[in-house]
Amino acid sequence: MPGYIDIHQRRYLGNKAKLVNKIKKIIDCACPNAKTFFDVFSGTGVVAAAFAPSMTVITNDILYANYVSNFAWLSPQSYSQSKIKHLIDKFNSFELEEENYMSRTFGDTYFSRKTCKKIGFIREQIEYLCSRKLVNRKEKAILITALIYAMDRIANTVGHYDAYRKNGNRNGELFLKIPRKIKGLSRKNKCYCTDSNRLVHRIKADIAFLDPPYNSRQYADNYHLLENVARWNKPEVYGIARKMDRSNIKSKYNTKKATKAFEDLVKNIHAHYIVLTYNNTGNKAHERSNAKISDEDIMRVLNKKGEVLVYSHSHRAFSAGLSQNDENVERIFLCKVADRDG
Repeated sequence: MPGYIDIHQRRYLGNKAKLVNKIKKIIDCACPNAKTFFDVFSGTGVVAAAFAPSMTVITNDILYANYVSNFAWLSPQSYSQSKIKHLIDKFNSFELEEENYMSRTFGDTYFSRKTCKKIGFIREQIEYLCSRKLVNRKEKAILITALIYAMDRIANTVGHYDAYRKNGNRNGELFLKIPRKIKGLSRKNKCYCTDSNRLVHRIKADIAFLDPPYNSRQYADNYHLLENVARWNKPEVYGIARKMDRSNIKSKYNTKKATKAFEDLVKNIHAHYIVLTYNNTGNKAHERSNAKISDEDIMRVLNKKGEVLVYSHSHRAFSAGLSQNDENVERIFLCKVADRDG
């Protein structure tokens, strides 16, 4: 029996799993009668999942690996749980020697060559099942998500894929688990994989939840391997870290353009409430970890939309070991939009 995984059981920079209860408490109290929740930078989807039993949720992330997982967890499309169990049992039993794209490209880096052979073979099997229409879109997303979560548990990294440990442990066994079904999903749920600043023009919701990147560390760099496996285009890679071309999935929010992008985003949001989480990132040893948008700019931009309330929450953030101070203050900004039609 493969067992189950839950949506929060993935290592991810900026993951809101530890903050989600506070976010939900604030929103439940401050945003009465809200029925639609638009998670504009959804990441792993843990915040949207917290509201899924009571609201229609709309997710978006520029990384396809995150989009696939959001679709697996939150799409209302029906699927066969027994089929998923059967396939995951089958995947877990695979023992093979054949080389493939994964083993040739990533063998003995983030995973052992043996594990890479298994990852590549499973991923090919998922494509085969989809091409023969033996799984539907949701079932394919669930299988890819199960693979991504299994990889993440044993990866020879510090929690992301910007680099691997040269003398680290590569002996972990790849073992897929079934993504646990989230009950009560709205039939109106939607998942997107596109530029957030463009998407907000098209979406109307009661609540727009914003959790943009904080600093210079691109998510496309940190999770390139999972993105590669999710897309499965088998691109050429380069460098010690074996990274593919990521130029089309880089975020403006990790650059000097972050403030201008944020101002454009908020200006074009159509929601009754805007909820923003943003980390002050403490006093960091590495300049790349410093926040890109100042508190002054956050308040200036949000105040143009309506009344702003600010909540604070201290926590120990995930880091790659470069921080002088791991105690960060996560701020939750809640803006009651003055133009209720906007």
